[in-house]
Amino acid sequence: MKTSRTKLAPATRRLVTEVYGRLDYGALGSVYCYEGGDEFWRAKRGHCNRLGSRVAVVLRRKLGRGGRRLYVGAWVGELPPLMMETMELGRTVEPYNLRRAEVAALNRACHSIPLTFHAADAASAKGRFDHLWMASVLNDPERFPHLSPLSYGRGNPLTLDPLKFDTERRIVRALVARCMGKLARPGFVTTTTEEVIWIAEWCHRHRMPYRVGKRYYPTALVGDPICFTQIGKGDRRVWARRLKI
Repeated sequence: MKTSRTKLAPATRRLVTEVYGRLDYGALGSVYCYEGGDEFWRAKRGHCNRLGSRVAVVLRRKLGRGGRRLYVGAWVGELPPLMMETMELGRTVEPYNLRRAEVAALNRACHSIPLTFHAADAASAKGRFDHLWMASVLNDPERFPHLSPLSYGRGNPLTLDPLKFDTERRIVRALVARCMGKLARPGFVTTTTEEVIWIAEWCHRHRMPYRVGKRYYPTALVGDPICFTQIGKGDRRVWARRLKI
C-alpha cells in the first residue's frame, strides 16, 4: 500500500481519532491542571492530534521498519507517533510515565491496540533501543523547578539556589546517562531544543559523534520545539561548535 509523505495512513488516522475520543479527560484534568481541566483539554486535544501527527509523519521518514523505541515520560501528545510506529512500521515501542493516573487513562484508551504504557522509571527498561524519545522531561518545571528556568533562558540570579540547582543537574545527568546507555549505535534521539544540550554533553563525555537536525517541530502543550539527533554518525567537533559545548 502506497503511503502519503505528508499524512499518516488512513487506518492510523482513524485509530488516533478513536483513541483521543476514548480518553478520560476528566481524569487527565487533575494530572495537568490545578483547575479548569475540562476547558484545558477542549482547547488542547485537537492540537495533540494535529501536531503529534505531524511529528509522526516526520519520524516515519527517518525510521526504518522494525526496531525498538524507548519513550521517556510518554504522554497524551505522543499518541500519534507511538501508534504510527506500532501500526505502520511494525516497531516495538515501550512508553514510560511516572504519573500513574495518566498511565491508567492512556492504557484504558489504548486497550484495542498493542500499546501498553508503563508506570515506572524508563531506566528499568530492558535491552537496547535504536530510538530514544525524551521530550519535555529534562526541563520539567515541576520536577526541576530550579533547573527549568535556566533551560528556557529565564533564570533569575537573585533567586537561584545554587545548591538545589546542582542537585537537579546531577539528577538530570544521571537520567540521561541511564537512558543513553540503552541506545544502540548508530541510534536516534528525539528531544526538545532546550534539552538537546544534555544529549550533546553525554556525547562529548563519551567521545560520541552526533548530528542535530536543522528542522524543529512544536509540541502540543507549550510549543517547545522538538529536534531529531543522530547519534554515532558525523563529526563531533562541528556540532560542538554549533551547540557551544
